Amino acid sequence: MHKQIKKSLLLFFVLLLVSFTACTKSDSKSKQKVTATEAQSNLQTELNPEIEKLNRVLLSMSDRCKAAIPNGDPEEFLADLHRVLEVEKNFRTDDLSLYYLIDKKHAVGSDYVPRDLIPVKGNELWNVSRNDLSLRPEAYAALEDLSRAALNDGIKLLVSSTYRSYQYQEGLFNRYVKQDGLELAERYSARPGTSQHQLGVAVDFGSITDDWGDTKMGKWVYDHAADFGWSLSFPQGYEDVTGYMWECWHFRYIGKEACRFQKKWFGNIQQFMLEFLDAWD
Repeated sequence: MHKQIKKSLLLFFVLLLVSFTACTKSDSKSKQKVTATEAQSNLQTELNPEIEKLNRVLLSMSDRCKAAIPNGDPEEFLADLHRVLEVEKNFRTDDLSLYYLIDKKHAVGSDYVPRDLIPVKGNELWNVSRNDLSLRPEAYAALEDLSRAALNDGIKLLVSSTYRSYQYQEGLFNRYVKQDGLELAERYSARPGTSQHQLGVAVDFGSITDDWGDTKMGKWVYDHAADFGWSLSFPQGYEDVTGYMWECWHFRYIGKEACRFQKKWFGNIQQFMLEFLDAWD
């Protein structure tokens, strides 16, 4: 019985639990299904109490997020989750977590500035488009690793945008609103306090144009970014999820383990994974 339960399908189990408990008591066949499902649920919970929490958190996620989660063993999911959370224990405690959820519904204050920002100057590893760039130390180190690997393949990365203060983002957003109107500006620019750039962990690479993804540099970053902990933030076709149009150039540093977790369980969509981690906490 235990072996059979361990092979249960994660999402299938969750959906069964919801649909079966919604059955009416007047249907004897439904009663049998409810009883069987509850028995399975109770046994799974006894074997691993976090199964109940996992079901609860998954049920709170959006339908599109649920649809992205592949069938799999819930205990395997939890084991992968705990590897991600173990990594988080090593994050510095005097700053926001590298998994911090920031989007149109989750913000930081105007006074938030990442600790110990490191200037990102042009050097032998990468080129820069401007001289006032900076990153959190963890992201800076990961950019070094990514850029070194790119150089080994004959590609020198161009870093075009990194940390932005609340005030800088405010001026940028207001300029875009004046230029294109509020409705369009909100599709491609973050309001102040809601930008990943303010966390000091996001990098815009290259030309910051849609065709960058088809360049040699863009293709290399797409193929290798996750190997160094960098995740594409705003993928194509997910504006309803992320709140923003596709940005092939915008990558956020979340760490290698989180990138693996995102790819394996969340359809490789950063927003889904970060929303899950936020709900889990």
